[in-house]
Amino acid sequence: MSRVQHITVKEDEKDQRLDRWFRRRFPHVSQGRIEKLCRKGDIRVDGGRVKPATRITAGQVVRIPPLPDPEQITAQARVAHISNDDMAMIQNAVIYRDDHIIALNKPPGLAVQGGSKQTRHVDGLAEALRFDMDEKPKLVHRLDKDTSGILLLARTRVVAAKLTQAFRHRDTRKIYWAAVAGVPTLRMGTIRYGLVKASGHGARGEGEKMHCIAPDDIASTEGAKRATTDYAVLSALGGRVSWMALVPVTGRTHQLRAHMAEIGHPIIGDGKYGGAGQENLGDGWGAQLGGEISRKLHLHARSLALLHPVTGVPLSLTAPLPEHMQKTWKTLGWEPADVPVDPFEDEG
Repeated sequence: MSRVQHITVKEDEKDQRLDRWFRRRFPHVSQGRIEKLCRKGDIRVDGGRVKPATRITAGQVVRIPPLPDPEQITAQARVAHISNDDMAMIQNAVIYRDDHIIALNKPPGLAVQGGSKQTRHVDGLAEALRFDMDEKPKLVHRLDKDTSGILLLARTRVVAAKLTQAFRHRDTRKIYWAAVAGVPTLRMGTIRYGLVKASGHGARGEGEKMHCIAPDDIASTEGAKRATTDYAVLSALGGRVSWMALVPVTGRTHQLRAHMAEIGHPIIGDGKYGGAGQENLGDGWGAQLGGEISRKLHLHARSLALLHPVTGVPLSLTAPLPEHMQKTWKTLGWEPADVPVDPFEDEG
């Protein structure tokens, strides 16, 4: 056990919750233990009692009570709640890693964060992605549970702040691949429908979805936000299905799914926005193709381009298609090597 310590908050540690500061300083101490120590008054700031959510500022002095030594809580104990299968899965999903960032090819069906009825998610499994770092990597952006592809995590708090700003200010370029019902009349274009959230019908709002709003009605619609998506048709099979490249210029919830459905070309497998009908007769509507085509969502974050948050060197990441989309591409005769990495750039 350690002795009582008094630690002064540094300038680069200011404006964060006490419990998060504590976990970064003492990662072997659980959240539950921190909350208990606060309730008992064993953790104090400038001599006063505090709550775990209290925000600390530079120069404040935090009293740290005697704590068990880190060696008493092994790395195995930190990830004891993660099964061997899940640990192997999340580590095998890593497609890029350096001292500052980790990029995953997130499998479809895996939530990014916990929530209603979500107990298995990337944020929880990130404990298995510490590798040689003291802290688990941090999420800096999101993907829908059923969307696969590139998901970036920061390995330090400083890098997390830089990446969050990069995504917020659109200093990154994300290109998604999708299979959609039908073929848009214009092979390349921009969708500008606004989006507003409509609550679901469940007791906790389950089933909520985004509704599209005509551009001229966005300003007068409460809660509506502007949303912009660039799209390009990469290949098509008759008039029944298209291979699309999608760029979310803005980053709204379910933006790509809602936009494609609104223009009459829902993403294959999207029962939420495209209906659950199995048959698509070629007129563009219907989110299922039938036959051997998987009923899973066919939306994949294919590539991500950005400047490295530490070195400033351009970084381009590409994620292979998930198994169900690979099978669909093979069935439809589509070859990833046959299309440009960035079709929008290719068009000048």
